[in-house]
Amino acid sequence: MSSAPPPSPLLQAAADLRYLLARGYGRELGLKLTGDRWGLDQSERRLLRRGVFAPAEAAARRARLRPLAEAVGQAVALDGHNVLITLETALGRGRLVLADDGLVRDIAELGRHHQPGPQTLAAARLAIGSLAHAGAASALVLLEERLPRSGELAARLRELLLESGLPGQAQAVPVPEEGLKGFAGLVASSDRAVVDQAARPLDLAGEIIRRLSPPPILESL
Repeated sequence: MSSAPPPSPLLQAAADLRYLLARGYGRELGLKLTGDRWGLDQSERRLLRRGVFAPAEAAARRARLRPLAEAVGQAVALDGHNVLITLETALGRGRLVLADDGLVRDIAELGRHHQPGPQTLAAARLAIGSLAHAGAASALVLLEERLPRSGELAARLRELLLESGLPGQAQAVPVPEEGLKGFAGLVASSDRAVVDQAARPLDLAGEIIRRLSPPPILESL
């Protein structure tokens, strides 16, 4: 009788990491222990980092996520680079992970290396168009000003908001997280720190990505 093949090293590492995190191990230590034990490469380690959380933490975050349908008549604030880079990754058929906490994340970790381009504007049109179609009352897009051409991108986003008929503003600011903290409406981001401090977090990029045709591949662990 043949038996099923064992799980891949990546899936075994994910299970081990959940076990360690659930028992109070620090995240960085858990990532190193599991990555080293299973011989993961850098790409696989990024998948673990972006996709695996302690079960209780993941469940609590999933329970707080609000659907895009709740945007009707509501103000929405966007963690701009976070949302746009995730959508850019999807449009470019890059690697995405559907994380334990229900959020879709890219694993590119572009960060300070991000350069706005045609795909950025395509991602922006998707985000703004989705909010306008959902009936949002307004949108506030906060970009990180230290990233390349953020002021230029903010100006282009203001034009797209005007074209869409969606009232709103786009700004490049030193610390977007500070502007998002305490925002009364929906807050769109997949950054766990932003999501955890938001009263009403929304995975805008994730909802849009799930509706793309053809749908991008969402890896899960």
